Amino acid sequence: MPKSGPRNEGGRGARLSAAQEDYLKALYELAQEGELVSTSALASRLRISAPATTEMLGRLAALGLVSHDRYRGAMLTQAGRLVALETIRHHRLIESYLVRALGYTWDEVHEEADRLEHFISERLEGRIAEALGNPEVDPHGDPIPSLGGLVSERRLVPLRECRAGDILVVRRVSDRNPEKLRALDELGLRPGAEIEVVAESVWDGPMEIRLDQQTCQLPLGLADAVFVENVGAKRPSPA
Repeated sequence: MPKSGPRNEGGRGARLSAAQEDYLKALYELAQEGELVSTSALASRLRISAPATTEMLGRLAALGLVSHDRYRGAMLTQAGRLVALETIRHHRLIESYLVRALGYTWDEVHEEADRLEHFISERLEGRIAEALGNPEVDPHGDPIPSLGGLVSERRLVPLRECRAGDILVVRRVSDRNPEKLRALDELGLRPGAEIEVVAESVWDGPMEIRLDQQTCQLPLGLADAVFVENVGAKRPSPA
């Protein structure tokens, strides 16, 4: 994978800033397969004005990292995708190290990793990965890209879309809202937890789930942050 930022890309001698890497990472995270990401969606994600976003996309396109149509949106080139994946690898390794080695809680690490991901060396990245036993996922269940830019993809669904009787395993939770992470932690909704949907939401009300033999009401705002693997459905009791 390319060198960590600031870095040289594609033999062009261009040095990428942390802001440029943030754009590439956001494009990767927003992209659906084969689809362009709109300028407005990217601007909203980064909390930057649309004109500034358009200007930055033009710069990244000139570097060969983005394909950009100012009216339709943008997508990563292969070179841009590799930079995005390396930045994401740094981020998720840092989160893992902060939790496992330094005692951070999982709701504290996202912003720290955002700041540090652009500046760690390849040597430090390797030492962190080795010290952690080369983990495949971060504390929130997000896959850590490999050194070669490969990402382990799983077919996960949002918890709110599941149906009564479904038996599920939590595989990933969104790390973007610390308050939600603290609430999910209190409920025990961490990666690896097995749950059953007791009752679906009615009129956008809470779901009812069973976890560790106890049932609880789960607001949809929290259910939206939980991504699960369906491992079966509860069999109806014999009459």
